[in-house]
Formats: sequence, structure tokens, C-alpha cells
Amino acid sequence: MISNFITIAVVTFIGILPIANPFSTAVVFLTITEGFSEERRRQQARLACIYMAIVLITFLLLGTLIMNFFGISIPGLRIAGGLIVTRIGFGMLNSRSENEMSEESRDEAVRMDDVAFTPLAMPLLSGPGSIAVTIGMATEADGVGESLAIVVGIGLVAVVSWLVLRASAKVVRFLGTTGTNVMGRIMGFLLVCVGIQFIVDGTQNILSSPAFWGPVLDTIRG
Repeated sequence: MISNFITIAVVTFIGILPIANPFSTAVVFLTITEGFSEERRRQQARLACIYMAIVLITFLLLGTLIMNFFGISIPGLRIAGGLIVTRIGFGMLNSRSENEMSEESRDEAVRMDDVAFTPLAMPLLSGPGSIAVTIGMATEADGVGESLAIVVGIGLVAVVSWLVLRASAKVVRFLGTTGTNVMGRIMGFLLVCVGIQFIVDGTQNILSSPAFWGPVLDTIRG
């Protein structure tokens, strides 16, 4: 029971952290908070991570409702989520992170007094990829215990993101441009693996479904 709880929490953490990618967000964070005091900067980092956790937990709780409302099947969601995550991963492997901002957006963010929710929490830390993974995990959760484990995994991502943003100046200085690119490529590779596994699982679900083979067999017989 406990081992299953820990496993789900770790899988959630590993699945979401590369997409949130706080290391690349740290560079943006330093730029858009350049005129902030140190205390104000830490406050924005803390609020951004809290908002990120709230957004993902909301989609975790409402994931099934959203799917039912739009008539989305679990295999369909897994394949769609896998495609999104894989695309993000390939982009990171090619040094084009999903979390990158255009110069215009960055200049606009610099002029904002509060950057915690937009652009930090959304879309940088909890964008479409993170939301897709969260909803995908929600569909696989069996009972309150497993859902709570996913919440713990999201919380761990929020804590790590907060630590990275809080020490953003040191992190960016330590990693440098090369280190940041290498970290992004490693996370990109992990995302490709996660995305492909999502697609494989979704395809297996479809191929093993009687609803899929029924019409095919009827066509062959008829």
C-alpha cells in the first residue's frame, strides 16, 4: 500500500517536472523580475508555485468531469496527451522549449507588477503539457489514496520549482548557458519517453477493446 503510494507520487513527479522545467523558467524569472526587490522576487516565486499546484490539482479533481463532458475516452486522452508531451520533448531536444516566451511577451511581463500567475504559473510552469499529464494520471487513479499520491507528486514539483526560482540567480550562474541547454535536452529526452509510453498505452487500450474489434469482425463475416 505504502510502496504503491510512493510509486505513484514519484511517477507523477517525474512526469511533470521536466515539462514544468523550472531551470529554464529561472532564466525568464530573473528577466521579468529585474526591477523587483529580493523580498518581492521571493514572494512572486512562492505565489507562482502555489498557483501552479492549484491549477494542476484542479484539473486532477475535474479531469473525469471534463472528459465526460466532451465525450473523451481514456485511450484517446492518453494518445493526445502523449502527442503533446512528445512534441514538447522534441522541441526541448532541439533547444526550443515549450516554456520560451517571445520578446514581445517578455517585454510586457517586465512591465507587470505581479507576474506570479501570468506568465510564471501559466503557461510557464503549468502549461498544456503539465495539464495533459495530470489529467492522464487522474484517469488511472484508483480511489482517494492514489489521487492523494498524485497530489503529493504535484506538491513535490511545486517545492522543487520554488527552490529553483528562489535561488534562480545562483542556478543560472552555476549552470550557465551550456548547462541550461544540457539540462533542457535531458528533460526533453525524458519527455519523449513519457509521451511515447502514453501513446503505446492508449493504443494498446484501443486494440484490446471489444468495441474496436466488433465492427471489424462483423465486416469480415459479412
